Amino acid sequence: MTAGGERTLERAAEVPAYRGHSVKVLRTARLSPSFVRVTFGGEDLAGFADKGFDQRIKVILPLPDGSITPLGDGDDWYQRWRALPDELRNPIRTYTARAVRPESRELDIDFVLHGESGPASRWATRVAPGDRVVVVGPNAAHPGPVGGREWAPPAGVEHLLLAGDETAVPAIATIVESLSGSVRATALLEVPEAADALPLDVRPGVKVAWLPREGARHGDLLIPAVRETLSALTAPRGTAAGEPTGPAAPAGPGAASTLEDVDVDVDVDEEILWEVPESTGGGGLYAWLAGEAGVVKLLRRHLVQEAGIDRSSVAFMGYWRLGRSESA
Repeated sequence: MTAGGERTLERAAEVPAYRGHSVKVLRTARLSPSFVRVTFGGEDLAGFADKGFDQRIKVILPLPDGSITPLGDGDDWYQRWRALPDELRNPIRTYTARAVRPESRELDIDFVLHGESGPASRWATRVAPGDRVVVVGPNAAHPGPVGGREWAPPAGVEHLLLAGDETAVPAIATIVESLSGSVRATALLEVPEAADALPLDVRPGVKVAWLPREGARHGDLLIPAVRETLSALTAPRGTAAGEPTGPAAPAGPGAASTLEDVDVDVDVDEEILWEVPESTGGGGLYAWLAGEAGVVKLLRRHLVQEAGIDRSSVAFMGYWRLGRSESA
């Protein structure tokens, strides 16, 4: 390794990949019954790196008295948060950076509203300009990769399939708006009601389908929609409606048995359902699934075991679990 390379590694070790950015609410916009967009501002956002796609960030919410306990700027901020007494430990929730405008020091985050059942929804329902939070996000001063982004389809895929519930809408919306349109893509978005269908700026070749539950259970619309889409995409050309783009990537030897070993044994009530494998590429279909863990598990099983998609071409993330709240 050259001396320059050693200095880069030393600098990367000294500069945290993520850091807290102190921000205040500039404005809010009610996008639909279930979504509100909060625009944050502050000079600290000059150092917020715009990594795009499904970049995960953490929002540190205020305590009931409006205070935020300082955690410092090091990579060990989370350990320090865990060590705090309960009365000083601020609620933390995970979100996607919907839009970043470093030149104007602004950051947009879309919050899902579900009443008073959690601290983030409760805060977002009552938020007003001037309210302050801390956003832990990628540090523009860090010279290396920062992580926290799972969208990484291989070159050469023929069709992209993105599926998720309302918690995945900000990530999927950001991804599909970034697509060039040179590769066909289908996004299936299950949301609480029809009025939650948001306008998205997508290019030709990108199809977005909104699936309002209107009181149905989570997954009742998304699961059959994924099956129908796969049926069209994996059918021989000219034999199914919708002009399929070609066959899915074939399953490799033992793919189904590997899924059996890994997936069926995952208890989504106790374990994190999250895997972003390195895809072998080679054309076909690449799927990206996110949302309620139980639904994501069923979708993944269908893609690999029933539809024969190679598991290296299926990324899946259990963002949350029905009946459980996020711990941080």
